[in-house]
Order: sequence, then structure tokens, then C-alpha cells
Amino acid sequence: MKVIGAGFGRTGTMSMKVALERLGFGPCYHMIEVIDNPEHAPKWLAAARGELADWDDLLGGYGATVDWPGCSFWVELMEAYPEAKVVLNVRDPERWYQSVDNTFLHNLRQARAAGLPPPEEMRHLFELIIDGTFHGRIEDREYAIGVFRRHNERVRQAVPPERLLVYEVGQGWDPLCEFLGAARPDEPFPHLNDTASFHRIFGDRLREGRA
Repeated sequence: MKVIGAGFGRTGTMSMKVALERLGFGPCYHMIEVIDNPEHAPKWLAAARGELADWDDLLGGYGATVDWPGCSFWVELMEAYPEAKVVLNVRDPERWYQSVDNTFLHNLRQARAAGLPPPEEMRHLFELIIDGTFHGRIEDREYAIGVFRRHNERVRQAVPPERLLVYEVGQGWDPLCEFLGAARPDEPFPHLNDTASFHRIFGDRLREGRA
């Protein structure tokens, strides 16, 4: 593990995943890995209970993490991988919550309205995010934004400056490459997982009740 993504989802983490893999720090673990590998979900729940003895059992073979659920365990991952650098993806808090509402919460509301329970692995993800990170109050805008702000400030305060990059995806390749000591690719920085693509990836899986 060489790069630990400490930023919440909806801060450009899918773009970051692709960028890190392009720079040679892949494969990069993202929320979608849990959906594609449902056997990972119980291990994340064990981690939330403090019962995951070996992080390599879950993340062995991955060069980086971004998004949930990994960002909820940035402290543990820093201890497990002391040579890894930390990237904190950030975004304007109001725009961040609007993106959460337009994507994650929108699909969750649709599934509830249709009476569709989420697949088991997605239920575990919701438990980690909604209950674990937001204490059951993710639909409370001000509370969720407060959690977002406090999380980002805690990372800024706790991670040694030489080990941390606070980053917005609009900054492109240069700060990321400089921080990681990687050559700048001769291609545009990836910009992925906008609202429409999120609905395709996650909404369809919720509505179909499958992973």
C-alpha cells in the first residue's frame, strides 16, 4: 500500500482512482470493489469492530485506496502502512453535500420508495457509511456537512505535512505527480463518476437488488 485516500466519497474519488492507477499506484481500492467482491464486506465490518488482525488480508495486492470504506480507516491504514502517503480529496462542503444528495441519497430514496432492500454487500456499505460515519444522520444536511468538515480538519491536523497532500481534482496532474514523485502523463487528467454515471453504477444495482 503506497497511497491512502482519506477523502470522503463524492470528492472526485473515482477520478483519483483512475489517476493513481495511471501513475502506477494501482490497483486502487474504491467503494465499487466491495460491490464487485461481496466477500470483502464482512472484513470491513470486522475492521469497524476492531477485529481485522491483518490489513493485507483485505488489501493485499492493492497499491492505493480511495473513497469509502477505506477513508473511514485512514488512521489504521497509516499505522499498518507507515511508508504510505496520504491524499485528502476535498471539495466545497455545500457542493459536496449536494452531490451526495443527488447521487447516494437519491438512489437510496428511490429504492426505499420501491420497497427494494439493498443487496447484502450494499447493506454493509450503508451500515459503514450511514451509521458509522454519519451516525444515522446523513440526511440531516447540516449535521453531515459538519461531519465532513471535522473529518477533513482532523486529517489535516494529524498527518505529518510531508506525508499529506490536500487535493482537489480540478488541480490536475501537477500537484499529485509532484507529491508522489511520479512522471506527469501526457494526457488529460481523468474526470469520471459524475451524477449520471453514479446512477448507472449504483442505482441500477440497488433497483435490481444485485451486485
